[in-house]
Amino acid sequence: MRYICQICGYVYDEDKENIPFDKLPDDWKCPLCGASKSDFKAEEVKKETGPVTVNTEDADLKKLSAGQLACICSNLARGCEKQYKQEESRLFTELADYFTRITPPVNDATVENISQLLQEDIDNYPDVRAVADQNSDRGAARICVWGEKVTRMLSSLVNRYLKEGEEMLANTDIWICTVCGFVYIGDQPPEVCPVCKVPPFKFEKIEGRA
Repeated sequence: MRYICQICGYVYDEDKENIPFDKLPDDWKCPLCGASKSDFKAEEVKKETGPVTVNTEDADLKKLSAGQLACICSNLARGCEKQYKQEESRLFTELADYFTRITPPVNDATVENISQLLQEDIDNYPDVRAVADQNSDRGAARICVWGEKVTRMLSSLVNRYLKEGEEMLANTDIWICTVCGFVYIGDQPPEVCPVCKVPPFKFEKIEGRA
């Protein structure tokens, strides 16, 4: 059997490793991105599926909150940076900063609630990806790939924090990829981002932690 990391794509091949995946210790982590054992999934043979039917007749436009707009503009800024469109990236960053400033504080931002929201996003990605594939939208499909990987990593880190508490962050640093948002915990950033493949200088260290 082969087991695939749902975050960075690393493949654990039982034939090559000579150790069954289920025999690995519970605290075993992906050697590439540090994801938990639970973030691996057994490789499946893809089956042909028919077209996905999406009913948009009754779909209503959704009013986005300032926080959601801040996230969208921030992601667009990173996408422009990735394509070396510096002026567009700067303008989207200005918009993101503005919407961030006017975003009201969240009173129920507990770790448990964040974990639940991340899992809801993960559960919704297959449907979003199906629509992107049906419409041959390569840009949206790539967003789904990057977004799901980063969301799975964030979910993995949050769930690990729920189990380990502050000990998880003791004597280590937190790094975030400025291009795709991938989060890495370690003394130094990874040699290459497991999600978008940018070099380590694209990572920023999170400062100001208590």
